[in-house]
Amino acid sequence: MGRDAGHAQWFLEFMMDKMPDRAIDVGICEQHAATVSAGLATQGMRVFCNIYSSFMQRAYDQVVHDIAIQKLPVTLCLDRAGLVGEDGPTHHGAYDIPYFRCIPNMIISAPMNEQELRNLMYTSQLDSTELPFVIRYPRGEGVMPEWRTPLEAVEIGKGRKLRDGDEVAILSFGHPGNFAKSAIVELQQYGINPGHYDMRFVKPLDEALLHEVFSRYSKIVTIEDGTIVGGFGSAILEFMAQHGYRAQVKILGIPDRIVEHGSPKELHAECGYDANAIVNTVKSMMQHTVTVATSTMFQ
Repeated sequence: MGRDAGHAQWFLEFMMDKMPDRAIDVGICEQHAATVSAGLATQGMRVFCNIYSSFMQRAYDQVVHDIAIQKLPVTLCLDRAGLVGEDGPTHHGAYDIPYFRCIPNMIISAPMNEQELRNLMYTSQLDSTELPFVIRYPRGEGVMPEWRTPLEAVEIGKGRKLRDGDEVAILSFGHPGNFAKSAIVELQQYGINPGHYDMRFVKPLDEALLHEVFSRYSKIVTIEDGTIVGGFGSAILEFMAQHGYRAQVKILGIPDRIVEHGSPKELHAECGYDANAIVNTVKSMMQHTVTVATSTMFQ
C-alpha cells in the first residue's frame, strides 16, 4: 500500500497486475494508507504498509491512534530508512527510530542483510505476531548475492551475537552492522578484538543479550543509520542507566543537524559512522585505556 515517489510506481503497478486482489494503491496519501491498513487489519487481514521513512512522518497520528492504540498487527515497511544520498535532507529517513520507539505496543526492527529482511517480514505476518511491526531498511544494494534463503521465524526482541571479543563490543542496528564487520577485520590488524552484536530489535530490546554485553565489556560502541538523538544508542544508554551498569559508550549515527546531498557512501563518512569511523572510534577508546594505565603506574 502507498506510493511515495513516482519512480516507485512501476513496482506498485507490477503488484497490482500480479495480485489485483491483494494490492491497493492509495496514491500519495500516507495518512490514508495507514488508516486503511488499520481497517483491513480489524477484519483479520495481515497488512503490509510500505512507505518511505521520511514520508511516514506524515502518517504519525494515524499510526498512533489507528494502529498502535488498537494493537493491530500491521507491518510498517519503512523504505529508505537512514541516509538516502542525492535526494537530500527532505528524504533522509533519520527520525523513525525515536519517533516510533516512544509509542507503546510497537515492535521496531532493522535487518542487517537480505536474509534477515526476509525472516523479519515472514515473522511479522505470523498469527502469533499480535502488535504493529516496523521493519526499516535502507536505500541501496544488498550484501548477499544468494539472498533466496529459507524463511524462518525470528524470536521478537532477540538479537544475535556475531562474535566474542575482548574489552570492547560493537552493538549494531540494521545494515551498519556490515560496516562494523569490515571495521573489525581492520581492527584485528592492530591487535584489537571487538565483540559484535547485531541487535535486530530496538523495541523490545534483547535484555538478556545486553546483560551479557555490559557484564563482559567496559567499552561499548553503538552504530545506527538514524539520528543519535533518542535512537538506538539512546535506548542502550537507558538500559545501562536502568540496570546500574558503568561503561564507556560511544554512539555513532546521524548527527543532530540537517544532512545535505551526497552519495550514501560520502554521507556515511561525513556523519562519522562508516567502517573507517568505527575503526578510529574503537582505536581512540583503546588508546585512552593505554594512556590511563600508563599514567597511573607512577602514582
